[in-house]
Amino acid sequence: MRSGDREIKVQYLARVEGEGGLEVRLSDGQLVRLRLNIFEPPRLFEAFLAGRSYEELPDMTARICGICPVAYQMSSIHAAEDAFGIKVEGQLRKLRRLMYCGEWIESHTLHVYLLALPDFLKYPSALAMAADYPEVVRQGLRMKRIGNDLVALLGGREIHPVSATVGGFSRVPAEGELRPLLEPLKRAKEVAVEAVAWLSKLPLPGLTRDIEFVALSHPEEYAMNEGRLISSKGLDIAVREFEDHVEARQVAYSSALRYTLKGGGAYSVGPLARVNLNFPLLTPDARRAARDSGIPFPNSNPFTGIVARMVEVVHALDEAAQIIEGYERPEPQLRVEPRAGNGFGITEAPRGSLYHSYRFDGRGIVRRANIIPPTAQNQAQIEADLREYIPRLLDLPQEEATLRCEMAIRNYDPCIPCSVH
Repeated sequence: MRSGDREIKVQYLARVEGEGGLEVRLSDGQLVRLRLNIFEPPRLFEAFLAGRSYEELPDMTARICGICPVAYQMSSIHAAEDAFGIKVEGQLRKLRRLMYCGEWIESHTLHVYLLALPDFLKYPSALAMAADYPEVVRQGLRMKRIGNDLVALLGGREIHPVSATVGGFSRVPAEGELRPLLEPLKRAKEVAVEAVAWLSKLPLPGLTRDIEFVALSHPEEYAMNEGRLISSKGLDIAVREFEDHVEARQVAYSSALRYTLKGGGAYSVGPLARVNLNFPLLTPDARRAARDSGIPFPNSNPFTGIVARMVEVVHALDEAAQIIEGYERPEPQLRVEPRAGNGFGITEAPRGSLYHSYRFDGRGIVRRANIIPPTAQNQAQIEADLREYIPRLLDLPQEEATLRCEMAIRNYDPCIPCSVH
């Protein structure tokens, strides 16, 4: 692509979940139009959650996403428990983190090995890449299998699991059911540590820039499902304050609302944000793998997100093994007494912070729902990255420049069906 009047058009983005495209226009070498088009029809989940019982929330919200249903379940559950004054602790709380570990493992490895890696190695698809890198693809699929097995064992099935409830689980596994996963988890961790080193040697585009990173943070653990929301520029708020600090905007070319921080603008959520903000709370082996990679964290190049994602896989494999080794079977569910009130929950979906809020009546019936998914929060940041990146592509051929733009979008692992929930 040379300076002058040029266009980049991607009718359908490949290797992302859902339907979206990209439109770029330059005049005299200056960017005059940039649109991350999200044209998937709205799915209106919040509207049909109204009138439903709190007991239905986990199963219904799980249907928003087939890749990260656990995140949707857990955010809805935490919001309901917040409204009803319920605190889940001990082994039940650890089981929730274990199920979340399973989802991080399966989602992160899907993105790294099948969706993102072909971009970095310059292949049109994972199938084409597998011809030259068969063992790399096999390793990724084996790790994904372990994440799926964890979710299936705890949740009853791999996709849209059914066991998570307000107050706990409908069923919890016996110790003997979890122990067989220990050896596969430990073997997978060795592969994941090697993968961090290998991914860090990829030709990562240089795009270090001023980004505000936002994620949950907890003083005692690498935050997955509890904590305060913090940012790299000083934000530090309780979960229930989130809507006071963000604003939604509708644009004509997107079916999804896009969120920015009031007074701050675009921001980034996801693995890179979490590793940047919570690095000391990764497991020792995950920290060591990150340091040995040679990539410094905190890091403001969004393309290093592929390495951060694999660092989180190391962490999740490590923590899953630790939870299983110390597991003692608890009673599956606390007593739940619904009451009128508002509840708020944020958990860390694979793609970033996922916010749910609900207003309940005295019977625990939802009267209002609001869900803010990670991709809706990352939209403005993706376009901000492209604004800075596209001028660096002016001397590339049209096809190469187009692929680089798609790569910058896929780098965030956008989930479009989530964003138009």
